[in-house]
Amino acid sequence: MSTFKMSRREFLKSAGVVTAASCLPMSMVELAFADSRKNFTFAYISDSHLQHIAGTRFVNNWDRGLIRAVAETNLLTPKPDFVVFGGDLAQLGKKEELDHGAEMLSKLNYKTYHVMGEHDYYLDLGEYWSKLYGDHYYSFNHKGTHFVVLNSVLTYDDWTYNRWPSAEQRMVEMAGLDNPNGSPFMVGDKQREWLKKDLAKVKKDTPIVVFSHSPIQKLYKGWNFWTEDAEQIQELLKPFDKVSVIYGHVHQVQYNQIGNISFNAVMATAWPWPYPESYAQAQHHMPKLTVRMNRADPFFERDATGWQFIDVNSGKVALKYNLYNNTNRTVAYNPKTGRPEDTTFQDESERIPPQFHF
Repeated sequence: MSTFKMSRREFLKSAGVVTAASCLPMSMVELAFADSRKNFTFAYISDSHLQHIAGTRFVNNWDRGLIRAVAETNLLTPKPDFVVFGGDLAQLGKKEELDHGAEMLSKLNYKTYHVMGEHDYYLDLGEYWSKLYGDHYYSFNHKGTHFVVLNSVLTYDDWTYNRWPSAEQRMVEMAGLDNPNGSPFMVGDKQREWLKKDLAKVKKDTPIVVFSHSPIQKLYKGWNFWTEDAEQIQELLKPFDKVSVIYGHVHQVQYNQIGNISFNAVMATAWPWPYPESYAQAQHHMPKLTVRMNRADPFFERDATGWQFIDVNSGKVALKYNLYNNTNRTVAYNPKTGRPEDTTFQDESERIPPQFHF
């Protein structure tokens, strides 16, 4: 595999190569088939966390991240077939925040699909989101691929309906990254039954792409890098030859392979999260395959954000990351080892030591 060295300017000019080569935190995804005439692309923007201050004032930095991502998406050449927004449009689920984000996303020149995040849901349990975007979970077909959008940020009914004195308090408790008052995410019985019926209508050799907000894995429960019923969802996806799960929420490079399912995280437009192992008390199950991002400067607002280009070919996933102010990465399925690997940094001896900041 050749080294990924396309600049932003080259990317925007290119009419023959589709990749995610910008400093901005949106992703270009390509589904590659044996017959290249069936290939198509879509863009992925996620985790904007727009935060209302008062009146018409919002946190400017979070605004700028989404505005730039939308503008850059509209300049992509070749143009993607559609765009996905991966959740957490708002920070505290307020109508003002969701309207503000909806106005920004309305500038996209493409059909847009929306995934719900916990920051969009727990103030009013998705009532206003439904008015803006419709169903919380659904599926669609596009050029021979079956896409599934899940609401993966549900939790136990007792926590949702009985524990908190107000909806505002419930939202604040779920919004915290490291909050023992939170509750683990899940898809839930009703939605899993819907998924089972939806997939029953799909041929087993049809490529399946699942969009969720949480990882559909159990990585680190303390920060809700976690889906409580992940194994049950994976079991429903097990009969299919080609399955990819694309998710937001974690604000970092992650990749994993579980059986027939490839998992890939996308970047945030707002800020990066650290890896759980940086937290001294963390007992985590982060994928051993993942070579963590080597952050250039944790105090630089756009560090650890970026785009990735995802190639799905015969169910095997290759990701080409262009990380802002950082070293580009390529993660590709290695048929010799039967797993995804970083083509440069999987070998520990090739990794670049991190910088230290005091």
